[in-house]
Amino acid sequence: MSNQKTELSELGEFGLIKRLTNKIEIQNDSTIKGVGDDCAVLKYSKNEIVVTTDMLTEGIHFNLMYVPLKHLGYKAIAVNISDVYAMNAKPKQVTVSLALSSKFSLEAIEQLYQGIHLACQKYGVDLVGGDTTSSLTGLTISVTAIGEVEQEKVVYRDGAKPGNLLCVSGDLGGAYMGLQLLERENEVFKVDPNMQPEFKDYDYLLERQLKPEPRMDVIKMFEDNDVCPTSMIDVSDGLSSEVLHLCEQSQVGCRVYEDKIPYHPNTQDLAQEMNINPIVAALNGGEDYELLFTVDIKDYDKIKNNPLISVLGHITEKEEGANLVTAGMGKFIPLEAQGWNPMMNKRDNE
Repeated sequence: MSNQKTELSELGEFGLIKRLTNKIEIQNDSTIKGVGDDCAVLKYSKNEIVVTTDMLTEGIHFNLMYVPLKHLGYKAIAVNISDVYAMNAKPKQVTVSLALSSKFSLEAIEQLYQGIHLACQKYGVDLVGGDTTSSLTGLTISVTAIGEVEQEKVVYRDGAKPGNLLCVSGDLGGAYMGLQLLERENEVFKVDPNMQPEFKDYDYLLERQLKPEPRMDVIKMFEDNDVCPTSMIDVSDGLSSEVLHLCEQSQVGCRVYEDKIPYHPNTQDLAQEMNINPIVAALNGGEDYELLFTVDIKDYDKIKNNPLISVLGHITEKEEGANLVTAGMGKFIPLEAQGWNPMMNKRDNE
């Protein structure tokens, strides 16, 4: 890679936009007009449209000491697409807006956009607009994602019913442990910049933190097996927080069984090495971007042997509360929301 650094002031706003968008190829019939006018033009017929926006701010949501810009661009798209999938919808378009300080060169922003374009290509979405402005403090990325879903298949957070199964895709806690690993090695680097980071065999955890993959495969599994969740949310703030969101919105309680929470072996290994209980990483860590959902018991046979899915427990009456049932003793512990609070830059209830 060339070490050339082109100041953004050499291009100006419109030159930068042209440079970053000149290779966009439209992938969806619903995109009539993308980048290049005052508004994008989209055309839909009978289906429901879902829209979500997420913002990532330097120093709050990411640290450029160890987050590559290409990975950051990919993640900015991925976290929004995950919200679209949480509605049982399919993402179609995104807009990307940036606030940039003078420390960023053209080459740096092009790295960011490499990740953005890669994510758009992988998940079949069109980049149809956005905005750029200057910043005094660093980098802020704002992404809006638009998706489409058949009216009868849209899934909200408020549809869980007593007796429904509570399920999750993939494994939990990996992104949190990946962050702990990056933070640890960053502190070592501050003391001795010549020290090489010790990531050993933890590539999986680093990818979970730096390059999360929204669960397109789970949405396809629902479609292929004729399963429609009764409620759903993505796991961005930790399992506890998301379970409580579903319960509050649906006016129900639940039981989550500790021994049913899925972990990757790397998560358990690093947690032991760093003296962290893996259940803390799963319940409170966040950024796994798995799908947490409920299904009617009649659909159990359709998912019970699916390697993508773990059944965590079941939904109860509201009066029973939302509880973790401990392994072995079977003790009921009320779940508490202790996920990441970006407004306070700390864990809730910390």
